[in-house]
Amino acid sequence: MFGKEAVKLITELDMHEDIRPFNEQVMRQVFEEMQTLYEANLIDSNAIQNERNNALLPSVHFRHTALLRNKRCILAYLYHRIRRLRQMRWELGSILPTEITTNLLNAEMQWFQNYNKSLATYMRSIGDDHGLNLTVNMNPPKTLYVEVKCLSDFGKLELDDGEVITLKKNTYHLLPRATCEPLIRQGILEHHNA
Repeated sequence: MFGKEAVKLITELDMHEDIRPFNEQVMRQVFEEMQTLYEANLIDSNAIQNERNNALLPSVHFRHTALLRNKRCILAYLYHRIRRLRQMRWELGSILPTEITTNLLNAEMQWFQNYNKSLATYMRSIGDDHGLNLTVNMNPPKTLYVEVKCLSDFGKLELDDGEVITLKKNTYHLLPRATCEPLIRQGILEHHNA
């Protein structure tokens, strides 16, 4: 059945929220199917031109449609992986956890590094002399300070005003939102709802 393997790629994306290892085996099968379809179309289209036999035209059209469908499925699979990487950059920061990086291709890692560089360059170019970190507040803040609970021993943290605080497990702090948001995303701190 045409396109059966390509659909496996798309269903894999629907089944998992995180980035799974790149499915090279299914991708290779889709490419082999596409090569077979292309070669069959080439033979039939040559026969149509040489013999002026239009009876093969529906077969050529059907295989061409299957080729386009496989191509769309492959592109959707690749685009979806890149879109998830871009989302992880905004949520997790510029360094991905190892359980994610082990599932990426070298080309995807290169894309992620280039995206990091582009985003950092842009953030340095806007705002005052120090730039503007766009990844800090994903939603507009209601307050500038937030009460947080430390989930693990982190050590010393220097605030923008030069004050140094020690983050120990199960301690509570009132910190500037801009300082603690990256630590919250990393799982070191959590919002404390009083």
